[in-house]
Amino acid sequence: MHPLCPGVNVYSLGQVQADGPCSRQNPLVHIPAKVDYAMRALLTLAAAEGEPATADALASSQGLPSKFLGSILNELRRAGIVASQRGAEGGYRLAKPASSITIADVMRALDGPLAEVRGLRPEAAQYEGAAERLQDVWVAVRASLRNVLEHITLEDVVGGRLPRNVAKLTADPDAWLPR
Repeated sequence: MHPLCPGVNVYSLGQVQADGPCSRQNPLVHIPAKVDYAMRALLTLAAAEGEPATADALASSQGLPSKFLGSILNELRRAGIVASQRGAEGGYRLAKPASSITIADVMRALDGPLAEVRGLRPEAAQYEGAAERLQDVWVAVRASLRNVLEHITLEDVVGGRLPRNVAKLTADPDAWLPR
């Protein structure tokens, strides 16, 4: 979530109208609540270092709706990101090390490709005339998303160790300004 504009999230190509003080903005990218909730639950599991947690416990720890989170965790289980265990000592745990699960993995598992243009992957979009090179722009946007999201793992976020290129982006005060 953007610190200056609550309710404005970033991630798939398209226009989103925000509510509140930043409502005149048209962010290009949108992160759905489903992905945000999944990341918060997964980071909680990563911090637990292998100890299983129930959907209710994860939801409570992050202030999330339990039933919705349960549905999200089932999708993540089917994608091989979490594993579930039944019984008194049961719950969810990461299916692989936090160092091998990227934010891009989670986003793709829950929401499909990182970037789409009118429901198409950027390389499939075709333009003519003056807009002919627009496809290059959309491909570059996807490459930029990949450059960030494919290189940050759950372990990086929990440990507060973002890759240098990402830390450099967030260190720029201009990055935090809404436009």
